[in-house]
Amino acid sequence: MMNWFAENLGTIIITLVIAGVVALICAYLIGQRKKGKSSCGCNCANCAMHGKCHSRQ
Repeated sequence: MMNWFAENLGTIIITLVIAGVVALICAYLIGQRKKGKSSCGCNCANCAMHGKCHSRQ
């Protein structure tokens, strides 16, 4: 078991780093959404969700 771990240590570390970065990005996006912000570019004419994400005034 330790031999396998030693042989794959680089892959394990890289995978953990990538998973950590993805988790941080998700946490950031969730936090922004809770604050009422979004990644919307407000080009609603070309958006598939046209008229769904912004309330009409």
